[in-house]
Amino acid sequence: MGRALLGGLLRSGTRAEHLSAAEILPAARAELARELGISALAEAQAAIAGAAVVVVAVKPQDVRALLAPLADALRRAQPLVISVVAGVRTPELESCCAGVPVMRAMPNRAALIGAGATGLYAPVTIGPAQRTLAEEVLSAVGEVAWVETEEALDVVTALSGSGPAYFFLLAELMAEAAEQLGLAAATARRLAVATLHGSGLMVHSPDADLAQLRAQVTSAGGTTQAALDIFERADLRGSVRRALAAATQRSREMAATSTEPARRPPA
Repeated sequence: MGRALLGGLLRSGTRAEHLSAAEILPAARAELARELGISALAEAQAAIAGAAVVVVAVKPQDVRALLAPLADALRRAQPLVISVVAGVRTPELESCCAGVPVMRAMPNRAALIGAGATGLYAPVTIGPAQRTLAEEVLSAVGEVAWVETEEALDVVTALSGSGPAYFFLLAELMAEAAEQLGLAAATARRLAVATLHGSGLMVHSPDADLAQLRAQVTSAGGTTQAALDIFERADLRGSVRRALAAATQRSREMAATSTEPARRPPA
């Protein structure tokens, strides 16, 4: 996700010399410098020097090990720290770098191609200018939407964070069913993928109404209605609701686990 943000910022006009990244793997550092033209450094301390925004994009279990040694430097510089780490709450982040403005963002995988959907949450201590700055950074990789509570980010995770997998699964199942009904496998996949892509383009406008778009494809007594009737009888609506509830709950469980104090080894 860090690489996706770097690429999006470059595409949106940020100059490469204004970006830097900390990467411990030499091969990955070389690749970042070669392909993106940015400063890729082995030490996080050097990478954050002079930064107005610091994006934390590591695995949840690595957050404390990354931030704790940077606490003094962050307090002196006072950058806006934006975490894209799933499941690590702001109190945990703030405990690693007390006195530094910290907020969270939950982008999804489509950020890799600049078509992401990102939920943003900021505590009340984050001012309007910093919120605008966060929007500018995350909008470089797609749509952004603010949520009022940190708990709502768990729903964002279930909806847009995990959401691409739901659409991929539906397209996969549609292609599979079409093949079973007689289409060649390559043709079925090609048409399913094109349908997924085209539908996304049709709905991607500020005034798009999902129910209305669905109705425009559905004629009474027609083929689409026949398929939708099957979905209705199978309780697709209820299945989707239960699926998102399960993903939301799992996100909350992961957050609770990430904030549990580490057990001390026996003396």
